[in-house]
Amino acid sequence: MIILALDLATRTGWAVVKDGRIIESGVQTFDKRRGESNGVLFLRARKWLSEFGHPTPPDLVAYEQAHFRGGAATEICVGLQTRAQEIAVEWGVESAPVPTGTLKKWATGVGGADKAAMIAWAAKVIGRQPEDDNEADAIAVGLWATAQFDVEAHSAS
Repeated sequence: MIILALDLATRTGWAVVKDGRIIESGVQTFDKRRGESNGVLFLRARKWLSEFGHPTPPDLVAYEQAHFRGGAATEICVGLQTRAQEIAVEWGVESAPVPTGTLKKWATGVGGADKAAMIAWAAKVIGRQPEDDNEADAIAVGLWATAQFDVEAHSAS
């Protein structure tokens, strides 16, 4: 099973997980230029996401669920989440959100783990320092989704 895992924000963490292993991961930035609307940011994100579907789309798109804090940050995070759901539908695959507290508890054992704890956890798992907490969270999302949904990976272990 191939999973595209995302921590969606203007600095989006991403990871591609195949059969329970991180194949690649990183951070993609979607900064707006002066005078641009959020819609332009969403179009850029959608174009970038669509590239993961070539030549073959993943089997699942998993993402950290957006926080609803209000204001511009929430609008952007929810809009990016919608793009991930939209692209999954186009590919004919499921999408799966995971709440932040659930993800942190799964990875570190502490539902309120801070960014440093998530980065340390991810570094231990992948054997290198992630670029930032966004990449660390995406790695956690991918491995959480494997644990939740990848029946083949679990039956092989």
